[in-house]
Amino acid sequence: MSAVFWCEWAWLPTGPEQGVLFETDGSRITGVRRGERPGHAEVLAGMVLPGLANAHSHAFHRALRGDTTRGTFWTWRERMYQVAAELDPDTYYRLARGVYAEMVQAGITGVGEFHYLHHAPGGVTYDDPNAMSHALAQAARDTGIRLTLLDTCYLSGGFGRELDEVQRRFSDGDAASWASRVERFHAPDVLVGAALHSVRAVPVEAIPEVVAQADRAPLHVHLSEQRAENEACLAAHGRTPTQLLADEGALGPAVTAVHATHLTDRDVALLGESGTGVCMCPATEADLADGIGPVGALRNAGSEISLGSDGHSSIDVLAEAQAAEAHQRLATETRGHHTPGELLGMATAHRSIGHPDAGRLEVGARADFVAVDLNSARLAGVDPRAVPVVARADDVRDVIIDGRPRARDFGHVDIDTARELSESISALRT
Repeated sequence: MSAVFWCEWAWLPTGPEQGVLFETDGSRITGVRRGERPGHAEVLAGMVLPGLANAHSHAFHRALRGDTTRGTFWTWRERMYQVAAELDPDTYYRLARGVYAEMVQAGITGVGEFHYLHHAPGGVTYDDPNAMSHALAQAARDTGIRLTLLDTCYLSGGFGRELDEVQRRFSDGDAASWASRVERFHAPDVLVGAALHSVRAVPVEAIPEVVAQADRAPLHVHLSEQRAENEACLAAHGRTPTQLLADEGALGPAVTAVHATHLTDRDVALLGESGTGVCMCPATEADLADGIGPVGALRNAGSEISLGSDGHSSIDVLAEAQAAEAHQRLATETRGHHTPGELLGMATAHRSIGHPDAGRLEVGARADFVAVDLNSARLAGVDPRAVPVVARADDVRDVIIDGRPRARDFGHVDIDTARELSESISALRT
């Protein structure tokens, strides 16, 4: 159904403009013009941004928000495995529905779900081998978020190590079995991509088969999140993880490397020269004490930067963009690495999850509109042109996805998000 939206402010590809009218045919923008508000238009007050992209999500990690366990990434991982061990298709659906509703409220219109929790405890296959994938698809359908399911290959517990008990839930046994299961998953409203969990979880001989399965679909991979991974890869293969992926044909414009925290100069060059995208997750990287990734160097080398909320210590892509800038300031002791428009570009990088037609307010693009309230205490007195460097998720008032209202007045239109999350997470703790 066609609709017309008049925006007090709108962030167009040329920058922010006042008084912008968008005509849509339902799911796409068919006209853009500036002018006075017509009587038949729906008004979106404040600053209207393109839909935000969350390029890296592990929905079940949301149950760990607030975890204060002292230690490292590796000690946190044990807590994460405890949550993974408890989930089944029904409980995962309920949790994911709350997580995706929280994303929509935060202005996220598309999510890349890095999905590796495939099977029942012990690795036993459900009657429907893709039951967990269908749970995620239904959760996305209920909330209206656009889902890219990055079905993840996970075959080993480390370089030359067997899977542990929980990890068996993640594995299909070999790359051919993984590919066969992925091919059997059908959901017309879901874009299916692929992921190599990491070079430590996919033996080098299996990498080409995963790359071949991905073909032209998005392919994501955790890369050099931890120094220990780099050291183990060097010991096993005499190469960094980035160099190993390059040698196996697993870099390129359809690929997104997630985290890319601990890179050599040669690694940065390989990623940039190949056109490989990089997804930074600053809130998670800080929460897990991973380190600070070289955002500026990667961008200068040629990598498109996207953002993800990963472990969901917070779900706020605008805050992730601001943290990417803040971390570079801390690392370099200089300010102003990215303009507001460049930060917004990171926050709307839908190409990384297979939707290059989203994340822009122009004719032919998806009819995704995110209205940021300019009247909050946070934004009081702030130039609207500075919204990407100041606004946060709780400033998002209204969200339209593919022409349909999905959030109004700071809440999801269909789901009591707080209740959904509270009940689903509490059920996992009992």
